[in-house]
Amino acid sequence: MTRYLLSRVGQAALVLWAAFTAGYILLQLLPGDSVLIKFQNPELGLSPEQIAEIRAYYSGGNPPLVDYLHTLLGFARGSFGYSIDTGTPVVERLAEALPETAKLASAGFLLAVLIALVIAFAAGYSRTSWIRGALLSMPSLFVSVPVFWLGIVLIQVFSFRLGLVPVIGGSPAQQLILPVLTLAVPISAPIAQVLARSIDQVYTQPFVPVVAAKGASRWWILWRHVARNAVLPTLTMAGLTIGELIAGSVVTETVFGRNGIGRLTEQAVNAQDTPVMLAIVVLAATVFVLVNLVIDLLFPVLDPRLEVAA
Repeated sequence: MTRYLLSRVGQAALVLWAAFTAGYILLQLLPGDSVLIKFQNPELGLSPEQIAEIRAYYSGGNPPLVDYLHTLLGFARGSFGYSIDTGTPVVERLAEALPETAKLASAGFLLAVLIALVIAFAAGYSRTSWIRGALLSMPSLFVSVPVFWLGIVLIQVFSFRLGLVPVIGGSPAQQLILPVLTLAVPISAPIAQVLARSIDQVYTQPFVPVVAAKGASRWWILWRHVARNAVLPTLTMAGLTIGELIAGSVVTETVFGRNGIGRLTEQAVNAQDTPVMLAIVVLAATVFVLVNLVIDLLFPVLDPRLEVAA
């Protein structure tokens, strides 16, 4: 088990290093100059020499490899540098934006899992072919809906036309309803598809007729026997949807004007604030890697056969 744990942690560290390196290189190759975008404004009254000093301050004036290693060591220590746009530490900007995004993402993920469970279990329990077909077709519909379009439609219907959920001026809980729903619907689709398929496969196993012959009800078989064996592939898919969850949070916050990582990303892209953009890339990769690492470590606990193999 110790070898398995060290192997997974090492793989996670390697993925984080690769994400940092790829993000660093791509951001360095961006056209334009973020320092000039920010400071070459005649109203600021800065001379070319002062602008050159500012550029040297942010770039460090070092060769590319030295600057890369310096930035990498800084990230390893939790120091992400300073924002070119505001001059404040990047850590402070992330700390201000992260709580709102964390609330949105966690609530959206929980609702997505709930929607997926309802669809998959209802389809597995139903004996009516057309109802089962309608339920199984819902994930395909959900996954094809663009996040930004769904958010706009929900605002138009539930806020502007029906007046049920205020987008502006409501309580924090009310302002979270539509963004959470916007984020949850597309993410629930792959989880529901994998869970429904896993349930169908487990139903074909020999132990199911044996349990039914003992007098167990259909619901008891589904909940106590089939679902427990169908959960492992679903956990894998749930971990893979974290990337979609992060991307969906960025789009959702932009549509609803929420002050989170999405709004911070938009501001950083507009200003070409490369330290902030690189920190956001590494933060997203860290969340993705940590969630999948936890899921990998749960597999041997949920399935003893994997523990022996590890």
